[in-house]
Amino acid sequence: MRQIKEVIVVEGRYDKNALSQVVDGVILETSGFGIFNDKQKQKLFRQMAEKRGLIVLTDSDGAGFVIRNFIKSCVPPGYLKHAYIPDIYGKEKRKKSPSKEGKLGVEGMRPEILLNALIKAGASFNDELTTEKTDYITKADMYFKGLSGGEGSRSKRLNLIKKLDLPEHLTADGLLDVLNALMSREEFLNLQL
Repeated sequence: MRQIKEVIVVEGRYDKNALSQVVDGVILETSGFGIFNDKQKQKLFRQMAEKRGLIVLTDSDGAGFVIRNFIKSCVPPGYLKHAYIPDIYGKEKRKKSPSKEGKLGVEGMRPEILLNALIKAGASFNDELTTEKTDYITKADMYFKGLSGGEGSRSKRLNLIKKLDLPEHLTADGLLDVLNALMSREEFLNLQL
């Protein structure tokens, strides 16, 4: 598994699961066409792009390209990279029938195909980075700040999410990923909650 600098955007949770078997990094979901009406998520994508860069990895069907083009309209091009999977016909294991176009999506790709797509897109892997972040915000830090595992932690998380203008439906783990992408551990520990 290789660590990746950029934030990767995929369509859904099964795509995220497949990709998390290949790379260690922040992977965000569009919730399919849900991205079209989710202003908070669009803003989050812009923030992440400006901080770390964004790689869009959608399915190779028509819907995937509609989502990809929408993200292109939301994020300045200098922060955006595009990874493409090949047209491979078949059916994902969890599905009863193939997709409308009969193509495998991101979730159906072999790990080496996903990694190759990211390499071709120009992804920055940790062995290529000149400044590697080593001091990450941890779940223990979240607990210490009262953001998880304690009474009122959900409320504190929601307040922080609101303060940082992030999507309100982020889970504790999702928030941890976003925080690690947006700030250093020291900045996090100095946050006034």
